[in-house]
Amino acid sequence: MNRFTRILKLTCSILLFQSSIASLTDKATGISFPSMLGQQPLFGVGVRRKGPIKVYSVGMYCSEALKDTLSQLSRTADKGKKALEALRACAGKSDPATFLLEMNFKVGAEKMASAIAESVAPRHSGSPQDVEKLKDKIFDGVSLKGAAVKGTKLQFDCNMEGVDVSVDGTSYGTIESPGLSCAFCDVYLDDKCVSPNLRESILENCCGP
Repeated sequence: MNRFTRILKLTCSILLFQSSIASLTDKATGISFPSMLGQQPLFGVGVRRKGPIKVYSVGMYCSEALKDTLSQLSRTADKGKKALEALRACAGKSDPATFLLEMNFKVGAEKMASAIAESVAPRHSGSPQDVEKLKDKIFDGVSLKGAAVKGTKLQFDCNMEGVDVSVDGTSYGTIESPGLSCAFCDVYLDDKCVSPNLRESILENCCGP
């Protein structure tokens, strides 16, 4: 292998690596999300709308293993049904998932906590107290700021143990409920999700043609 060929291969490898870890920007709000969150790669981004208001942008992070699985599935065949089924079967269960929300519009602490809790509740088949605890932790974190002002970041780490809630990098504890983790993921991943753009972005960025 001559020197030119080695350099060409190295350059291609670097470009492929950089493209695989590129950050993403939500076109609706202009909010960008980093390519990695800890050891988790970014899967996709989307916007949460309430009527004409773009309330917040959301980025989903999950495992490299699940991203590899999705890369083998088509985003166009049957509208990406198999890919979405694989995503929902693993995210927040065998593969820890994180949803990072960044506010684009000011929302009061009570209203923000209630809105998320109301989305989770009908998807959760376990104890209603799990949802109340989730609501309380969101309220506790946001109320210290007075409100979820533009730029506020809410992070929800979902795994087989439950859901951990953080606001602007400070953790407010974990609700120990595997069922709540599944329900929270479904808020963003099921067929009636609150951000269809996020699912579309995941299919576009993680799946094959």
